[in-house]
Amino acid sequence: MKKCPVCNSEVQGRTDRVFCSSKCKSAHQYEKRLENEDFYLRVDKQLKLNRKLLKQHNRTGLTTLRQSVLLDKGFNPKFFTHYWKNGEGQVYLFCYDYGFVDVNKNDGVKRYTIVEWQEYMSAKINL
Repeated sequence: MKKCPVCNSEVQGRTDRVFCSSKCKSAHQYEKRLENEDFYLRVDKQLKLNRKLLKQHNRTGLTTLRQSVLLDKGFNPKFFTHYWKNGEGQVYLFCYDYGFVDVNKNDGVKRYTIVEWQEYMSAKINL
């Protein structure tokens, strides 16, 4: 006999039935939704932190700073909302209205250039 994955009691009825009752089925769906919301909340939290850090360090509209400054404060460059490619082929990754791009200088220090979203970028938005 099959066992209910929620309460471990016997499942009776049709052979393709998974849960013993609608209560257990509902409980399973609720737990599944919570797992998905947990992922959503973690991603949302990281995006908001990234935006906050980019805004904090971009006081002039265009700033270049060491990557380590942001990374040490919890910045994660893998989390971004959209990207924009400029005429030179550089791809800026944006967290809402603040973007960044890797800058490689000859001195070997890894840096980000931070920009604020500008109206002219809307013509070539890549969502």
